[in-house]
Amino acid sequence: METLESELTCPICLELFEDPLLLPCAHSLCFNCAHRILVSHCSTSKPLESISAFQCPTCRYVITLNHRGLEGLKRNVTLQNIIDRFQKASLSGPNSPTESRRLPPQRPYTATISGTIAGTIGGGGGTSGSSARSSPATSSHSHPHANHTNANHSPAVVAKMDPRISCQFCEQDPPREAVKTCVTCEVSYCDRCLRATHPNKKPFTSHRLVEPVPDTHIRGLTCLEHENEKVNMYCLVDDQLICALCKLVGRHREHQVSSLTERFDKLKAYQVSPGRVSDAVMEASKTSAAQTLENNLTNLVKRNSELENQMAKLIQICQQVEVNTAMHEAKLVEECDELVEIIRQRKQVIAVKIKESKVMKLRKLAQQIANCRQCLERSSALITQAEQSLKENDHARFLQTARNVAERVAMATASSQVLIPDVNLNEAFDNFALDFSREKKILEGLDYLTAPNPPSIRDELCTASHDTITVHWTSEDEFSVTSYELQYTIYTGQTNFISLYNSADSWMIVPNIKQNHYTVHGLQSGTRYIFFVKAINQAGSRNSEPARLKTNSQPFKLDPKTAHKKLRLSNDCLTMEKDESSLKKSHTPERFSGTGSYGAAGNVFIDSGCHYWEVLLGASTWYAIGVAYKSAPKNEWSGKNSSSWVFSRCNNNFMVRHDGKEMLVEASLQLRRLGVLLDYDNNSLSFYDAMNSQHIHTFEISFLLPVVPTFMIWNKSVMILSGLPVPDFVDGVASDLQEQQQQQMGLCRQESPYLTGMKTCH
Repeated sequence: METLESELTCPICLELFEDPLLLPCAHSLCFNCAHRILVSHCSTSKPLESISAFQCPTCRYVITLNHRGLEGLKRNVTLQNIIDRFQKASLSGPNSPTESRRLPPQRPYTATISGTIAGTIGGGGGTSGSSARSSPATSSHSHPHANHTNANHSPAVVAKMDPRISCQFCEQDPPREAVKTCVTCEVSYCDRCLRATHPNKKPFTSHRLVEPVPDTHIRGLTCLEHENEKVNMYCLVDDQLICALCKLVGRHREHQVSSLTERFDKLKAYQVSPGRVSDAVMEASKTSAAQTLENNLTNLVKRNSELENQMAKLIQICQQVEVNTAMHEAKLVEECDELVEIIRQRKQVIAVKIKESKVMKLRKLAQQIANCRQCLERSSALITQAEQSLKENDHARFLQTARNVAERVAMATASSQVLIPDVNLNEAFDNFALDFSREKKILEGLDYLTAPNPPSIRDELCTASHDTITVHWTSEDEFSVTSYELQYTIYTGQTNFISLYNSADSWMIVPNIKQNHYTVHGLQSGTRYIFFVKAINQAGSRNSEPARLKTNSQPFKLDPKTAHKKLRLSNDCLTMEKDESSLKKSHTPERFSGTGSYGAAGNVFIDSGCHYWEVLLGASTWYAIGVAYKSAPKNEWSGKNSSSWVFSRCNNNFMVRHDGKEMLVEASLQLRRLGVLLDYDNNSLSFYDAMNSQHIHTFEISFLLPVVPTFMIWNKSVMILSGLPVPDFVDGVASDLQEQQQQQMGLCRQESPYLTGMKTCH
């Protein structure tokens, strides 16, 4: 509650806002405080009326005023209502901390017609626009028959009473507290002044006395343009309250006006003309309008309550921000202290290592110095002895010692390499280095952890087979990512990826991926998938943009069990050739067996996905290629029944055939590679000139059963290429011609351009 009270406090008077103005910078200010700011800028050369701007005391934003001055600023109606409710809640408890706070007069503001109605009821009118200042609900004209002493007054007036109304007749300073307000005189009196000015005799017995109320509540609303003039009419052009001077000499003199009572009745009746309806209808209309107003006020109170709840939530969030900030600051200090402690410990460990290495190296060097000194002493003694022998003049003595000395010198010279110790230059710490540049760089990059940037799926690096897709992606924050998560689902053509992503039931998830690539197995062949990659660390996660990847078509070969006995299969059952020499093949129900039905089927049945294969036609000029149900007859040409659909060539004629009906189509006589696109999910079968990237024809088929690729030839040979990705030109042509093909098939069904008989090819 204290936090809410601080939000409702004026930055100037440090009291609850009274008659708050909504400044253009979105801050609020008491009307009287704003007036005091303007007065503080006044001087003899600069009157109050000439001041056109002042600074917001909160943000120093310059507030520009129009010709109406402060009255031209909007009232903060919502803030005033919140303050009213706050005061009511604060005063409800006996120990409320705000119980002794001064209560500013509560002035309801509104920019709607209902506000004007309320002002009209209470004091004879109200000002227009958002700057209107409503009067209390009771005035001196509201109850003309009120008694002299205990006058009944509206609870609204009681609620708005200032507890410290001063006597306006006292000559002493400060004046005594008023005990009554005379509505007739429009003056508040203390007990002594009241007895002196209102004796219990005529004409004063007719004066209406009420409990003390502020002077502004008694005098009613005054005109904004003419000081001390009460409003008494309503301008219909500007939709505002005006006084008589406004109509006589002001800017409203040419405007149409009406009396306050007339305007009140019209607004109450929601503009129902009294001359066109009965009194009962008028009364019902007024009741309905009052009910509507009551409902609107109820909704307004409800909205204010929602705003209070929202404000309470915002304050709670602010408090949570404070708590979280303090928690993170403490965590930062803790983590940095741990780093400092680690550095201190490592410093001690490395210092100990340096000292130990120093001791070891000095010990070795001392040993080497001792060895050198010992060798030097021996050599010096030998040199001295040899020099003495050379100085001996006695032949006998010289011969006696010379041989021994010569042998010792020779032995010392021969063993000089052994006697002189090796000096290891590495013992001087030259090979010892401290390089913390990498650690310094890491420390310089210390920062609070944020969620990694979204990874990016590299479509050009992704690969696919008929049942696998390998997804590759890159990440700008690779070092901050702890793991990746791959999500995928079948693409249904839905363009709203957000809605698709929210349907979590259809998504497959692969968690805890450490590399920047992953291969998904067990996918449907010829199917398009949507992939997302999520980069994850302790701070959160972010998703990549969606990528649409597709598995290749289902690979297949020719099934030898279905091949006609006069067909020869080769090249691992990928090539079929017409062979007139009858081969002995066992008869099976699935084998093509009719006279002239030289066909074979693929070894796969397709019931989903989008599949593409090509047929190398070579020099063959008589063939039929398409798809069929398993139940299609094997003893007749493909396309002569309702279970098969084929594209056929008979010498120089190209046609499509289904259910015994043929339709001629245009194709190049140089057609050497036929592309077949079976889109089972979208119910279509299309044929293309693969070498020239041209569309030939599309069947619109409502598939009921799985289908199998079928091939028939009557001369030469053909070769099958299956398991291929759908070419780019096929996707483009398919989308461009989809609507056109639907219209064409519709015309075909209506006009039946199929030939009724089969063409015989010779």
